[in-house]
Amino acid sequence: QVQLVESGGGLVQAGGSLRLSCAASTRTFSYAMGWFRQAPGKEREFVAANSGNGAVTYYADSVKDRFTISRDNAKNTVYLQMNSLKPEDTAVYYCAARETLYRDTYYSQASDYTYWGQGTQVTVSS
Repeated sequence: QVQLVESGGGLVQAGGSLRLSCAASTRTFSYAMGWFRQAPGKEREFVAANSGNGAVTYYADSVKDRFTISRDNAKNTVYLQMNSLKPEDTAVYYCAARETLYRDTYYSQASDYTYWGQGTQVTVSS
């Protein structure tokens, strides 16, 4: 089992920035990583993904050019840098991981992931 712990959430005004962190209990070099979010009453939606080798990234259109996913395998940590935040970004953000043999492959569906963190709340005010 892999444990994931998110941190870095909080309250920020529209236009501000936050950086979320996801600390993994295992080495991350062989894992594809992703970020998802879920607002109250809404389904969980894809935000960003990073391939197993960290070289390929993919973003939802709603966050493209504003959010950046990255990782530091030495720290077993994946990050989500969020800039130009909007009220509609308000949600609980979840980190997800999937061990994969396909190092250039990213995953954008929640069902593709095996491990999940507990989530961290991000609230963007007007």
